[in-house]
Amino acid sequence: MVERPYKEVVDTLKRCGLRPTRQRMALAKLLRDAGDCHLTAEELHARAAAAGHRISLATVYNALHQFTEAGLVREIVVDSGCSYFDTNVSDHHHFFFEDRRELKDIDHGDVVISSVPEPPEGACVERVDVVIRVRSL
Repeated sequence: MVERPYKEVVDTLKRCGLRPTRQRMALAKLLRDAGDCHLTAEELHARAAAAGHRISLATVYNALHQFTEAGLVREIVVDSGCSYFDTNVSDHHHFFFEDRRELKDIDHGDVVISSVPEPPEGACVERVDVVIRVRSL
């Protein structure tokens, strides 16, 4: 029996409480097929266009934020004007190559954090993301 190409994506979106619209299915499939990677919304938008999908950049941003809320991707903010969306949602950290504008994974165990300050009253620590900024030699 031949499985529909979007069946896994549709099932994943439904399981996360997201309606499987044409745009969400196309973007989720592009992310799934990309494997572990770090993409900006603009890069995903370009990939969608190259694959023949007509999706506005605003829709890409909206979908990525919905995917983040659903736990399908992680948003890594590198500065006020740039976020990357990481398809690897496991606990890990990143090197950010400032000259290349590129993220590289660091295994979670390779960064040791000895303490974290107490969060403000009424809050709890959800996770700690470390971004080490580097420059190529």
